[in-house]
Amino acid sequence: MTTDYSIGYGSTPQYGTDALTVGDIMNPVADPSVGQYINLLLRGVVEPLMLFIIDELPSHGYSIAKEIERRSSGYLKLTASTVYTALRRLEAEGLVLSTWQSVAKSQRRRSYQLTDKGKRLLKAQLSEWERFSVATERVVASD
Repeated sequence: MTTDYSIGYGSTPQYGTDALTVGDIMNPVADPSVGQYINLLLRGVVEPLMLFIIDELPSHGYSIAKEIERRSSGYLKLTASTVYTALRRLEAEGLVLSTWQSVAKSQRRRSYQLTDKGKRLLKAQLSEWERFSVATERVVASD
């Protein structure tokens, strides 16, 4: 099974497939376990990152993915499948609300914004992320 996540500079490797090269991740030695590790990391941050972007810039799925990619300097690249699956899940959980917007004469797209419940969850997630980040840094910091 391939994942919907992609990380890398310049190319778009699909981790869990033969297309994985760790060179795409900044390491010249190919090791599929690095790709698997990155997938595990991404699974825990995709939805909080999306909530953060939606809170700042209520928008449609493509724009959300592109903003994450831009802010990560191209490191985080989410496929359409990942984005829209996550958005459906976030909406089903009552964390985001979607509305249809007209963008051209006969075209419409969904725009997403955070609900009050989504804002509360995001605030809690950001607080925990800060604590987690500090604790992790303490563990790996050299003394």
